[in-house]
Amino acid sequence: LDSNSIEEKVLDLAGGTGDMALLLHKIVSPSGSVFVCDINQNMLKKGRERLLDQGIISGTEYVQADGEKLSFRKNSFDAITVSFGIRNFTNKQKALESMLEVLDYGGRLVILEFSRPTNPAISKAYASFSSFWPKLGKFITGDESSYKYLVESIQMHPDQETMSDMILRAGFKNIECLSLLGGIVAIHSALKTR
Repeated sequence: LDSNSIEEKVLDLAGGTGDMALLLHKIVSPSGSVFVCDINQNMLKKGRERLLDQGIISGTEYVQADGEKLSFRKNSFDAITVSFGIRNFTNKQKALESMLEVLDYGGRLVILEFSRPTNPAISKAYASFSSFWPKLGKFITGDESSYKYLVESIQMHPDQETMSDMILRAGFKNIECLSLLGGIVAIHSALKTR
């Protein structure tokens, strides 16, 4: 999504923190809307407070829902974004199929997620650093388990090619993948076509 392709109705899935919604409000037209959707009510509340603190009062809906079985009408959204959230879904394939159903024809799916480093040197350094994260988390926040889960969820998440195949199997077309930071992060983009 960019400022040249203003979307009217955007679903920000697993977006409870409000990070992506803040960015989306800069490119969605004043008559459009951003639906912030998360399974966790507390995250939605924090995200809502954050957007209100930024002066974003209108054009935002907050919906508590399971991304694997979205209850919106079919063909409802012009775009769907998922930022650093799809790795937490139990059944990613089912979630992708649910996203396809609620996305309108011609609509775009954009997924930003941790991925697999493509450079062997970066991969080795990343693996070493990842083993250090839980200890750092414990030192800074006193919470080692959340950081251990973060590392495990990243390691379990499909690589770029596998994720692209999953998006294709869900029924999306024109799938593109852009690896960033040597593959540590990837952006997958796809369209729903007729």
